[in-house]
Parts: sequence; structure tokens; C-alpha cells
Amino acid sequence: MAETSPFVVDAEWLQSRLGKPGVTVVDASWYLPAQGRDARAEYEAGHIPGAVFFDQDAVVEPDAPLPHTLPRPEVFARHAGSMGISADDTIVVYDGPGVFSAPRVWWMFRVMGVYQVYILDGGIDRWKREGRPVTTEQTKVAPCFFHVNFDAGRVASLEEMRKVVAGGERQIADARPAGRFAGTEPEPRPGVRPGHMPGARNVPAASLSRNGSLLSLEELKTRLQEAGLDLGSPVVTSCGSGVTAAVITLALESLGHTDNKLYDGSWTEWGGRADTPVEAGKSAQ
Repeated sequence: MAETSPFVVDAEWLQSRLGKPGVTVVDASWYLPAQGRDARAEYEAGHIPGAVFFDQDAVVEPDAPLPHTLPRPEVFARHAGSMGISADDTIVVYDGPGVFSAPRVWWMFRVMGVYQVYILDGGIDRWKREGRPVTTEQTKVAPCFFHVNFDAGRVASLEEMRKVVAGGERQIADARPAGRFAGTEPEPRPGVRPGHMPGARNVPAASLSRNGSLLSLEELKTRLQEAGLDLGSPVVTSCGSGVTAAVITLALESLGHTDNKLYDGSWTEWGGRADTPVEAGKSAQ
């Protein structure tokens, strides 16, 4: 049997632990407008028993000019604590299709110092197809203190990205679809230029999963290498607004690659400015 990511758990594993002390289930569903899905409405219509809803549009840095800006540690702690999540919990994060928005919240918890955090294989879509339990009951939450141990070194800023693009000391892996990366398809956010950062490699987030499951370790390695990444060298991941970049981060970490950062502003920041270099076309090989 193919070896799989140590950060993914299956539905059987989770179902057998529902309701046990110290196990927290987090619905991290979030969708692009084009997907035509309402994450909160779906959560209210039926979620995994005991799951809390993690609103990725709300758990952000207050008044930040960009979408999905990683909140300061104290802000994240306040949100997590209000959801009854402890840094000592075993946290299982899920989304709808399986490997789309859940990796972003998985990454956020890890950046904040929680390492016993996992992603549900297949998401709630597969969970429901298999006839596993869902509920419309509101999850009872006991607010708690969330202890943060923030690792700022895992987050790349605009200024750092300017240096990366100019000097090439880190590889850039862009998770956006090929058309947006190449500049042949428009960006969904107004005022954001098409194309990509000079030197970036395109690793579409959707290419790292199949039928709601993250690819096997061997397949992940092949996909990343075929995209032109050297897995022995530092990488910074990026996407549209910092959400699906975490899918590449998940793939890298699954392969034991730890010298990686996520560019939180991502293409919305870079492509939304007039003073940043932009290229069009496919990745250079």
C-alpha cells in the first residue's frame, strides 16, 4: 500500500474518537464565489457532531487591507479560545471536498505552535456519502485559554518576497490554476494583474489531490519535482490570497521538507501593486 501523509486521518479514525476529551473537530470550509457553495450554510445544515465552524474570512488580522491576513498571535488565540480550542487538543480539520481550504487552517494552527493537528481525508463530502453521522445541533462550546507559540519564521512578508524574487535564495511555488499563473485567465479579484512572480513554479493545488485525498508521498514527490522544485532547497508557497498555498505546504511537510514559508499576502498583494515585477507564461524549467 502506498505511503500517505502523516498529517491526514481517515473517517474511521475520526468517527471512533468523536466526543472523546481532548479531540476537537474544526470545519474549515471556505469557497471561491465560482464554486457556488456557502460554507456556513452547509455547516448549519449538517456538520460532524461536535465540530466548530472556523470562519476563514473572520479569523484574520483586524482592518488588514488584504483578505485572509494571518492574525497576530493574540488575535488568533482569542478566536481559538472562543471556539473552545486548546493548544493541547488533538485537532482534526476538514473542509468540503477534502484538500482545499482545510490545509490553510492546519497551517495556521501549526504556525501558532500546535503540532497535533490533522486533516480529514475526503472532507465532509465523502463523510456524508459514506452515511457517517452529521448533526444540525449547535455545538456547545466552553471557551478556554489558547496558548500560542508563534513561529514567525514560517510566514513570508512582501519585503522578504521582493528579496526572494531579486536574489532567488528560495524557490517560489504558486498554487493557483495554470491559466491564472500564466496570465491567460483573469484574476477573480478586481485590480489584480494576471501572471506570476518572476522565477515562480506553478503547482496547482488541485494537482496534489485525487477524489478528495492527498496524493501518496511518492506521487507528491513526483508532482513537485515535475513542477521544477528541488526538494532539498528552501521553498516559499503562494496562491491567490494565502489559502490554497497551504496545500503545497502540506505536501512539502508530508515529504519531510521543513524549510518552507507561506507568503501570506500572496498574489492579491503582489499582483495588486504597481511596483512589483510580473511575468506571464508557463513556469521556466
